[in-house]
Amino acid sequence: MIVETLQHIGDTTGIYAFMNTAWGWPAIESLHFIGLATLLGTVGLFDLRLLGFARGISMAALHRFVPFGVAALIANALTGALFLVSAPDQYVYNPAFQLKVACMLVALLNVIVFYSKPVQTMKALGPEANAPRSIKLIAAISLASWCGVIVFGRVITMFRPPYHWCFWC
Repeated sequence: MIVETLQHIGDTTGIYAFMNTAWGWPAIESLHFIGLATLLGTVGLFDLRLLGFARGISMAALHRFVPFGVAALIANALTGALFLVSAPDQYVYNPAFQLKVACMLVALLNVIVFYSKPVQTMKALGPEANAPRSIKLIAAISLASWCGVIVFGRVITMFRPPYHWCFWC
């Protein structure tokens, strides 16, 4: 049911036709990788600073780059949706894709936790300060989650249809 619905969306919107042109898939994949590099360049560097690396850079200064990471995340969600609706049978039942989505959900829940209260503690820290363990744990989970997104995203191509194995199906 899921695959058929996604296929219908791809067919009726023209996404499938666009993605199967000579330049459609490569162009969107390039945008996806640029978005991922931007996301990890901003959020990853911020997480590393929270973990205690590069103490000469203030956390507040790095935090100003987070909106670029958010924009990159939105761009990646849009480009990822194009991949999904243009070849749903390659993604929906793919265990690597399922693990990638799980890592993204963990990362997004982690962001919600961080911005619920610990961000205030982080903003109060000085430029050379060391973050408390609770914030370091959040940063480590974030970094591990985004690394999981990269690894499982690369592994997706190792699994090709007809795999009908699904965590949530």
